[in-house]
This record gives sequence, C-alpha cells and structure tokens, in this order.
Amino acid sequence: MTLQEIADKIAAKASGSGFSRSVKLDTGSDGVIVIDGSSVSTTDADADCTIKLSKDNLESLIAGELNPTMAFMQGKLKVEGDMSVAMQLSQVL
Repeated sequence: MTLQEIADKIAAKASGSGFSRSVKLDTGSDGVIVIDGSSVSTTDADADCTIKLSKDNLESLIAGELNPTMAFMQGKLKVEGDMSVAMQLSQVL
C-alpha cells in the first residue's frame, strides 16, 4: 500500500470524526502523513504531535492489527509533543 493510499483511508475515517488537532505520522524515508482536523495530507507540516513509526507498522495500525498502546510500549512507535493529542487520534484510526 502506498503512503497516499494510507492517507486516503485515514481521510475517510477522519471525515466527521470530530478530531480537531494536528498530528504528523512520520514514517522516516517513506514520508509523512499530516492529519489536521479532518484534513489529511502527505505534505510535511508542523503539528501538535508527531508519531514516528515504520510504514509497515502504520499499515498494521490502520488495519486494526496493531494495538497503539502495545506498539508504544514495545517501542514500535514513538510520540513527540502533546501525548494527549496522540491519544485522541484513536477516534480517527
């Protein structure tokens, strides 16, 4: 799955979710996805919170195969910035 396809899936979920903050999903050399309210883009921008993870782990997270709390505890994802925003992101993903 391409990063744009992942962004499109997130955009479909973000629409009408009530999420109003901004989060950057940083997959390193694969690129970034920035969620700003219901807007989703693959263009890098500042955000309230940055979540760093591999593209494979992002795909698993979107598919519901990876528990975000367990991924954080296992070091599969790292959160920089406002942790409460990362926790609110669960309503989108």
